[in-house]
Amino acid sequence: MKPRGRWPYEEKPLIVFWESTKACLLACKHCRASALTEPEEGELDTRESMRLVDQVVEFGKPYPIFIITGGDPLMRRDFWEILEYAISQGLRVAVAPSVTPLLTGEVVRRMARMGVARISISIDSGVPEVHDAIRGIPGTFKASLKIIRRALEAGLPVQVNTVVMRPTVETLPRMLKTIIDMGVDVWEVFYVVPTGRAASLLDLRPHEWEDVTNYLYDASRYGVLVRTVEGPMFRRIALTRRLLEKLRIPWESKMEVGPLYERLISETVKLLGEPEGEPMAQTTGTRDGKGVVFVSNKGDVYPSGFLPLPAGNVRVTSLAKIYRGSRYLILLRKAEFRGKCGRCEFKDLCGGSRARAYAYTGDVLGDDPACLYEPGSFSALLDEVGASGLSVYELVERLGRGRIL
Repeated sequence: MKPRGRWPYEEKPLIVFWESTKACLLACKHCRASALTEPEEGELDTRESMRLVDQVVEFGKPYPIFIITGGDPLMRRDFWEILEYAISQGLRVAVAPSVTPLLTGEVVRRMARMGVARISISIDSGVPEVHDAIRGIPGTFKASLKIIRRALEAGLPVQVNTVVMRPTVETLPRMLKTIIDMGVDVWEVFYVVPTGRAASLLDLRPHEWEDVTNYLYDASRYGVLVRTVEGPMFRRIALTRRLLEKLRIPWESKMEVGPLYERLISETVKLLGEPEGEPMAQTTGTRDGKGVVFVSNKGDVYPSGFLPLPAGNVRVTSLAKIYRGSRYLILLRKAEFRGKCGRCEFKDLCGGSRARAYAYTGDVLGDDPACLYEPGSFSALLDEVGASGLSVYELVERLGRGRIL
């Protein structure tokens, strides 16, 4: 049984990401797009881009959220024309610009006037030197804070994106404090996947990802909505933690954490004090190809920007037909995984990072190597607390309604 009122993932994505261009003035070490300094040959032109907007509208109401990303969308000469058209068609549009001299206070004020729903600004570390080294341009951290202030002053909601990887993980507490000090209310945390310029040397070990994920759940108690990208184990941990909290069982007695978690939470308490709020951990059941679809600068459709397996091209086939009819997108949505992920009771709610599975094993339906969870452990916990027989989705529904058992 699945909770009522869920998004019809089989029929349409919740979010459509459009890589409007690969052009960008930054040179980020982990760049998924391996961005270029100039637009690439063969990118969707203005007419084709507007046709893509039409294809998103064709999914019907409620429309998917349309996120214009890159590269840097501001590198397109027709950016404003396309943005205006998308908003005029009734889409909820978010923009993910790069922090460069193109992103000025007037630019964010214009976006606010046009009705952009939100912009996302990437800050990978609360330590300026770390962030600037990753982005490849000195002063980017300071410029990012300035543009966030300008956007918030203009009434344009801001989301901060942070990539967790070897150079940034220890600075997460400083990053959280930076977000809170700025008055930003949404933190989207990306678990690094070795694609584009991101080498496997940037990745963490499974027990470290478990520590990071538990830490992010605690971070969400500081009044910031936290969600993850390519870190779907966040849903497993959030659900388990919520269950134990409702039952007044100390979570540490049932879940193991290591020294990385202890360092992160200790530093956070020093910076911000003990958390006092309710957890704001967003745990929607989307994953690569299920509720999420990515359209490249040339119109190729992928399950996500981190999973380079094309399912079709919008120049040839409509986005709706690709999303609903692609054989391997259907397999991803059905959670027909192999190995440990296929046996897991969280295989639909979580499903592991399909992008990470493919990056490391070449098998898009294989195990997520970042996950150390042993299938059946949660079911055993339910038996222990007298809730055997409940499915994960039944538990989600009960917890969502504020009742349990």
